[in-house]
Amino acid sequence: MRTYAKPIAAVTGSLVLAAGLTACGGSTAASDEKIVTVYSADGLKGEAGDGWYDKVFADFEKKTGIKVKYVEGGSGEMVQRALREKSNTQADVIVTLPPFIQQAGSKGLLQKYTPQGADQVGGGDKASDGTWTSVVNNYFGFIHNKKELPAAPTSWEELLDGKFKNKLQYSTPGVAGDGTAVLIKAMHDFGGQEPAMEYLKKLQANNVGPSSSTSKLAPKVDKGELLVANGDVQMNFAQSKSMPNLGIWFPAKGAGKPTTFALPYAAGLVDKAPHTENGKKLLDFMLTEGAQREVSAVGGGFPARKDVKATDANAIELAKLMEGVEVFEPDWADIDKNLKTYVDAWKSATGS
Repeated sequence: MRTYAKPIAAVTGSLVLAAGLTACGGSTAASDEKIVTVYSADGLKGEAGDGWYDKVFADFEKKTGIKVKYVEGGSGEMVQRALREKSNTQADVIVTLPPFIQQAGSKGLLQKYTPQGADQVGGGDKASDGTWTSVVNNYFGFIHNKKELPAAPTSWEELLDGKFKNKLQYSTPGVAGDGTAVLIKAMHDFGGQEPAMEYLKKLQANNVGPSSSTSKLAPKVDKGELLVANGDVQMNFAQSKSMPNLGIWFPAKGAGKPTTFALPYAAGLVDKAPHTENGKKLLDFMLTEGAQREVSAVGGGFPARKDVKATDANAIELAKLMEGVEVFEPDWADIDKNLKTYVDAWKSATGS
């Protein structure tokens, strides 16, 4: 809320109070604006304006006349920004990866809204309380430079090799969704927090250092500045169309099976959003069959709707990529509750 000077007269005070309440609650003029503001994790907007967001937002504006104002950053970064603005909400829709969408919900940043088509989204891909729904399905993964490192590494242990010194980087846990995913997968694969931190402490000898955004790592891998980095299947698959040296792979522990877990782009309507009705329309639009069919064809991801069976060339290639990879389901309630503990343990182990 804005701060106003002390009024000279009581009548002025009433007017100022009314103005102040309007500023907090969202004015009629604001709600009538043909605009919707989206805070999103990176990955769905194309480097050359050719991503899923680019297509969907353009189609949405053409159909409704509502212009999308887009703000991008790391998953945790977007939630923290929305949290700072809680008393003067700027965003209408927030799209972020787990566990940050759960964090947004538990911090009261989201209001309940079930978009049209959400009945076709799997139970694990939407909130039980109706505050968020996945719009693009996705999986955690790693990338390697196919030119400098033609055969992808197969295990976590291989990354400890001296050839990866200053040639390996992963985004920052607690800030980036994919960076947090490194912790989640390591804790799963190594069997708990302690052995995972023990491993990540050793890996730090090869790690270049922190990065708040995962998408910035792919160009470095493509150029050969890095041999290996973390990422996610949708984002890296889309990037590989303009970065031919990117290869996607999934680490295993030792000689075990490679593993991954679902890391969907989940969208929610922001509580006290300045353009709530426009936000609802955009959420509905992102889950239409037409937009969902373009998730793989344009965005290189997996449709969130179960009734949309993509058969385009990208969908076939993506299905092939996932063959033989074991998909586990993290305990998101535990991660939401203990995320700070896990991130603190990682900071302590790596000296970050």
